[in-house]
Amino acid sequence: MGGREASAAGYKTFSEMANDGRGGFRATIFIYILTSLENMGFIANMVSLFTYFLTVMFFNLAGAANTLTNFMGATFLLSLVGGFVSDTFLSRLNTCLVFGTVELLGLMLMTIQAHSKKLHPAFCGIDKTSCVKGGTAAMLYVSLSLYALGSGGVRGALPALGADQFNQNDPSEAEALSTFFNWVILSATIGASVGVTVIVWVSTEVGWYWGFFIGLVTAFIGFVVLACGRRFYRIQPRGQSPIIRVLQVIVVAFKNRKLTAPEKPDELHEINDKVTDFPESKLVHTDQFRCLDKAAILGKNSAPRPWAVCTVTQVEEVKILTRMLPILFSTIIMNTCLAQLQTFSIRQGNEMDRFLGSFEVPASSVPVIPLVFMSILIPIYEFAFVPFARKITGHPAGITQLQRVGVGLVLSAISMAVAGFVEVMRRNHFLKTPPVKISLFWLSLQYGIFGIADMFTLVGLLEFFYKEAPKGMRSLSTSFTWVSLSFGYFLSSIFVDLINAVTKRIAPSKQGWLHGLDINHNNLNLFYYFLAILSCINFVNYLYWASWYKYKTEELPDIELKPKAFISASPVFKKESTPENHGATSNGLSASADHTENGAQLLKPKAFISASPVFKKESSPENHGATSNGLSASADHTENGDQLLKPSL
Repeated sequence: MGGREASAAGYKTFSEMANDGRGGFRATIFIYILTSLENMGFIANMVSLFTYFLTVMFFNLAGAANTLTNFMGATFLLSLVGGFVSDTFLSRLNTCLVFGTVELLGLMLMTIQAHSKKLHPAFCGIDKTSCVKGGTAAMLYVSLSLYALGSGGVRGALPALGADQFNQNDPSEAEALSTFFNWVILSATIGASVGVTVIVWVSTEVGWYWGFFIGLVTAFIGFVVLACGRRFYRIQPRGQSPIIRVLQVIVVAFKNRKLTAPEKPDELHEINDKVTDFPESKLVHTDQFRCLDKAAILGKNSAPRPWAVCTVTQVEEVKILTRMLPILFSTIIMNTCLAQLQTFSIRQGNEMDRFLGSFEVPASSVPVIPLVFMSILIPIYEFAFVPFARKITGHPAGITQLQRVGVGLVLSAISMAVAGFVEVMRRNHFLKTPPVKISLFWLSLQYGIFGIADMFTLVGLLEFFYKEAPKGMRSLSTSFTWVSLSFGYFLSSIFVDLINAVTKRIAPSKQGWLHGLDINHNNLNLFYYFLAILSCINFVNYLYWASWYKYKTEELPDIELKPKAFISASPVFKKESTPENHGATSNGLSASADHTENGAQLLKPKAFISASPVFKKESSPENHGATSNGLSASADHTENGDQLLKPSL
């Protein structure tokens, strides 16, 4: 049955589903708009809060840097909360809207505090880490906490919501997934470019409260737009809590630790396709972490029960998450480097010539340079590099996600080395010929290189964690990208304190590399070189884990139909739900039904076959086998007594 006949029979191809308005790039437009508008304020705050803490809240240099990196670390760490909630309790859309409301509340409190002079601290000297105390401190930290919780929660659910709009069982849509992540980063980049220029200028030159207020308004508009796209989204059904599934494997494996795992994987417990309504594909058994296989040992004459035995698929889910952890930890150092570009590099900019003609560029606007690089390079990467690399490698995305991450790690190390060189040049020039300063745009070297690194790594990680994750854990897994950022920011705070403490004891001057407020008399360049060397060591570590990692292998579900060959297939169709319609076939493609939000059934291919149609025949005593076009078949009985014929090649 071809596309025309299928349409006449009530089925819909994926292209027709796009015309219906659900899923695909049409749905992701709303996500791009929110990403752009929300990042205007968020990125502007990332690069300007350091100056706000220094000049308004009267933190010292290390205090301002650590407060910002701790805030950013908490924001990205809290993405785990958003990912967990969207996988377990709320849909991804509703999770974004709930946490978006919390984010708006935090921004509102920050705006009020920035506007009211009564909520500003009095200057208390440069020797103290911070001058905020009492009600002022409470207002500051409550507003930052709400902002971190809301923004982090949104980031935990939004990328997975967008990726859900592309069906991984359809080759054309699966290929579009990489494009989606490229475009979502481009949207964030465009919004951030406006933020670090317009909003940062308003904050530093007009008033901090105006900058926060603009970010509040743009984010509010973005969340309204996201809510307006509700009828266009493919909403994925929620499953069992991913935390519970992981804990079950760990607990049962520990209980069975004294048992001997069978040598043959098929002796382990797995879901029964014919009696389960488990909606996702089975995962193929792997030999790594064999100790976890003991969770899938089912005792003789024992009935499978939760917390008594787990399926192979459930065990493999935990193995996947375990294999992901070294990849996650190998990207933390890069994000520690990123933290320096939002703290100390901003301070460098304040000590440089910031005039562009007669216009004085805010130092916090320097990050627009890598954003412009990324805005230009992402389309070039998508339209030129990917098609070229695809012809060579045969990979749908041109190169694998882990290769893409590796490129970013190399560039981040180069960026830190360049940053150290620029800082030496800036400081020497200032000390030899004061008050003449070098141009602010020397910072474009380190920012530009790191911007390209971020383009490779961030998109690579988002796609890697989404595609490799089990279906019921995709929000939580995608949050690992932000967790890496979080740990990077926290590690930056640790490094700053540790480097200062150690170098204060061993340096002849008895001053730490990053002491005080005046970077003209400290050794920021040595800190940059330290991070560059650490990044090189980390890259070697990453190469080991990336080569060790085994990509996920799925076994397509087999519920009622069991084709015995894998050949090429025709389109997947969607049919309106009816009581009789629990499964359907077209052009020899067996399918099972997932229900969409409007009650329709989405048919998923179970095998790729190019043979004669698979038929469903009314049950009769004479009809225990049938043939069509030379294809022999045997019958399975469905719930209503009909026979479902299976091809036997």
